[in-house]
Amino acid sequence: MVREKDSSHSNGVPTVTGCTTARRLMQLYSALLYNAHLKGFIEGNIYEGGTKFACVPGLNCYSCPGAIGACPLGSLQNALGSAGHRAGWYVIGILMLYGVLLGRTVCGWLCPVGFVQELLYKIPTLKIAKSRFTRLFSYVKYLILTVFTILIPLWYGLWHDIPMPGFCKFICPAGTLEGAVGLLSNPVNAGMFSMLGALFTGKFIIMLAIGLACVLCYRSFCRFLCPLGALYGLFNHFNVIGVKVDSNLCNHCGKCVQSCHMDVRCVGDSECISCGECVEVCPQKAVAFSLGRGVRVGDTGMKASTRRWGWGVALVVLFVALLGYNIPGNNESTGYETGQHLRDFKIQCLNGKEFHLADTRGKVVFINLWATYCTPCVQELPYFDALYRAHEGDIAMVAVHSSLTTDSPAEYVAKKGWIIPFAVDTEEDLVWAVVNGSSTIPQTIVLNRKGEVIYNQAGSVTAEMLAALYERANQ
Repeated sequence: MVREKDSSHSNGVPTVTGCTTARRLMQLYSALLYNAHLKGFIEGNIYEGGTKFACVPGLNCYSCPGAIGACPLGSLQNALGSAGHRAGWYVIGILMLYGVLLGRTVCGWLCPVGFVQELLYKIPTLKIAKSRFTRLFSYVKYLILTVFTILIPLWYGLWHDIPMPGFCKFICPAGTLEGAVGLLSNPVNAGMFSMLGALFTGKFIIMLAIGLACVLCYRSFCRFLCPLGALYGLFNHFNVIGVKVDSNLCNHCGKCVQSCHMDVRCVGDSECISCGECVEVCPQKAVAFSLGRGVRVGDTGMKASTRRWGWGVALVVLFVALLGYNIPGNNESTGYETGQHLRDFKIQCLNGKEFHLADTRGKVVFINLWATYCTPCVQELPYFDALYRAHEGDIAMVAVHSSLTTDSPAEYVAKKGWIIPFAVDTEEDLVWAVVNGSSTIPQTIVLNRKGEVIYNQAGSVTAEMLAALYERANQ
């Protein structure tokens, strides 16, 4: 394998061009817009509001404290995991839309993970040049797409009825950095460290290894491992917006391929991220950005004033987003800590009845926060159901689904046959606010017969833990 000394001119790629500057600004802009919920980093929680159902184009972890939208890859796995009782037409449709419009242009311009990889590559050190080996290794991402992103979620969804986002759970470095590290770095979430185990350790090691690889080899994750890039690459031959070659001007000199850090065989193939470096080096001016069939950006004569207007509108959108997602709310709650009494609340259950906390005095109360897309949540719910059946009449219980619903909780619960009262939280996070709901679910809250909180923690529970909590609440 050939190693090359780090240089801003390695492989003939220019240092900073107009295209490169615009792309860097667009990458930074996308990262800020995807993660406009800045107060999530301060408060140590994730945003669960109305825009969280919408998929952003690039790879950006749903569990990142700043994320205002869903990751397309995570949404795809969730849809496949729900294939037994719901068709994920929305996710499939939005991915096809992004693919047809942009293809891997998303990777080059709109992906925060790509931006981080390019920053890591700027660290001065010897670099691994592209070769036949790296080109061959680039097919690994299609294997990861097939196994971890499609087959594992389908297997668990169809045969076990459990959501299992294979790539997110076992590999994704974005999830480890943005989600896990992003939350755990806040002192508010110090209690979550007890939930960490071998799985997190393994993913953290994978993240560090990928980070090191990105220092040595240009966009290592993007080129070799990212299933989202593999998926978008399937659309590259007919995407609307991206770098295209005018065959009438091209003299096949090969400078475009030589100058590219990606493992391309030709401009616009499945490995091309439309970064635009080839536009700068083509002596025939045969390579240009295309906005559709026959429409070359270089031929449109876009004025500087038009570009300024475009950036002006984009900055206004970003400012409005940052302002809207970070206005202080009125959801401050008290009474959720051990020894305190919860603030009273009412919530309509899926069975048509109402759960009123004030009516439960004298009983042991269990409140469970869960979601259909949360694997640990659905794995522990049978324990709650068994406890409820064993002590029905002496115990009050409600399982409250997150206000963010990707499946129909009513259909899911009916299929399982559980008799626990289930409810869906309101968009105002009624119950979540009352119990200080964590951005990490599942979460269990237990009240003794006096109505005092004896347990309020995020993390999975076992049947033995629930039995012990019941006995403790009786004391």
